[in-house]
Amino acid sequence: MTGSADRTPVIVGVGQIAEWTDRPGYRALSPMDLAGEALARAIADAGATADLAAAIDCVAAIRQFEISSPVATAPFGTSNNPPRSIASRVRADPARAILEVVGGQGPQKLVGELATDIAEGRSDLAAIAGSEAISTMLALLAKGQTPDWSEQMDGTMEDRGYGMKGLIDRPLIQHGLGTPIAGYALLENARRAQHGMTPDGYRAAMGRLLAPFSVVAANNGYAAAPSVRTADELAAVTPRNRIVAEPYPRMTVARDQVNQGAAILIASAGKARALGVPEEHWVHIHAVTDAKEASVLQRTDLARSPAAVRSVQAALDMADVAMDGVRHIDLYSCFAIAVFNILDTFGLSAEDPRGFTLTGGLPFFGGAGNNYSAHAIAEAVGRVRADRLSFALVGANGGIMSKYATGLYAARPADWSAARWSSLPDETPQVVVADRVSGPAVIESYTIVPGKRQAVGAVVARDPAGRRLIAAAAPDDHVAMATLAQGAPFGRAIAVAPGAGGGHVFRFDPR
Repeated sequence: MTGSADRTPVIVGVGQIAEWTDRPGYRALSPMDLAGEALARAIADAGATADLAAAIDCVAAIRQFEISSPVATAPFGTSNNPPRSIASRVRADPARAILEVVGGQGPQKLVGELATDIAEGRSDLAAIAGSEAISTMLALLAKGQTPDWSEQMDGTMEDRGYGMKGLIDRPLIQHGLGTPIAGYALLENARRAQHGMTPDGYRAAMGRLLAPFSVVAANNGYAAAPSVRTADELAAVTPRNRIVAEPYPRMTVARDQVNQGAAILIASAGKARALGVPEEHWVHIHAVTDAKEASVLQRTDLARSPAAVRSVQAALDMADVAMDGVRHIDLYSCFAIAVFNILDTFGLSAEDPRGFTLTGGLPFFGGAGNNYSAHAIAEAVGRVRADRLSFALVGANGGIMSKYATGLYAARPADWSAARWSSLPDETPQVVVADRVSGPAVIESYTIVPGKRQAVGAVVARDPAGRRLIAAAAPDDHVAMATLAQGAPFGRAIAVAPGAGGGHVFRFDPR
């Protein structure tokens, strides 16, 4: 490693933190406190002999959920400048502060971007940090407590905005499907239709995929739900494991009620040497790629994300390693289809002995908002430090299979004389989305989303011109809801009519 050029970017430190409302030592930390402590742990992990915090010249912050959309609420207030709030916890005063866009791809994409800045001489030591304190927020609200988490920090900040364009189609929102869980359910059922599986059969397949994730979580000291679950337990629909959107039982989807933070430190090899970071702590960045998918309704195939596949394949090509040559893998697992999308394309089995999570996955380790992949990268760093001839792959998903970033890491040196970060061309929209339709259509996919008052039953369909549309069952159309509940409406003819609020309603064609 001593031969690495001075401008070679290397990960020198990683840090994670978690706390639980029902365990001793619980401190009810704010999101900024969690992220700041994660950064402090990353600094300690680097083992520098000099003042590493003082040398940080860039801090990039990952958005918490409460600042991830214009309509999100922050009941206890927020920082006006999250990256500088986080930096202040370790007495860092970076020249540059970044607030990244929304999406789980963010930490992984930032690794590539900031590593490139280092390689090209624009930075020497950069930090990525983020957190979520949703579990604490809900616990305090339940007690009627309202702490003040607002902070006012001086200094510049590069606010990149929400980055929501193209993540969700307006018709999904109009029909009560504007949440990620509903959008993913439409994609998941499209895949189920292609595989000719019943709802129960598909739940069994999800259970087989995710049960090994729970075993990893049970052995991870930062996991939010560290309990081993069997495939049958995950697949069984029970009052405790109720359907949250067909086909998903509750325990198979991302767990957002967490208190978790993670941070990553990237330095130039020259700065790492100057700060006295032991070279056995260095982890090399062999490839980072990111790509953006077309919006949900504009994709040719609802069951696949070509952008995610292109990101993974491009990273493997850049690192000159085949998937079979990667020993440690973490695939973003907010919903099963995000994992299946990669397994299907690369011909991987759910029973692959390598497994597909390093943390325990979002349903069991926890879905720490936009920051989950920072935890995955931290785990990858630990794996390749211990297993020094191996590669680790981290796949990070954002939106509704809308954005994807992939990283490949190893203890062996990476040659940064040429770029090792690539933002790939966006996927081109292929399908026209119809605004107003009156007439026949054919169902592609569907979901049923339970509600406190009434369930929403909705379909994705194509009209005779090939345009795609969303339509919901009328509240009093018990036949439509019962037919959807049977689980096999794919290819069925429907009659579509304009509905209230600019949407569509449908009924099954009696012919």
